Amino acid sequence: MSNDYDVYHDGADWVSKKQGASRASSRHDTQQDAYDATRGYLQRSGGGDISIHRKDNGQIRDKNTIGKTDPYPPKG
Repeated sequence: MSNDYDVYHDGADWVSKKQGASRASSRHDTQQDAYDATRGYLQRSGGGDISIHRKDNGQIRDKNTIGKTDPYPPKG
């Protein structure tokens, strides 16, 4: 199963939803808040893609790949 998410506008909220899921993972007041929450989900779960949709027509306007946070970053 893929670990990809969509961020899109639904009613008055911006929604973060895993692709293939029946319910939204979270709802937010702004697109940035939804994106930040989705980025956190992906960093904690091994990475994946985020598709950010336009508010007016739902088309994908941007797509980002998020990797898992390195538990042993280099020093210095």
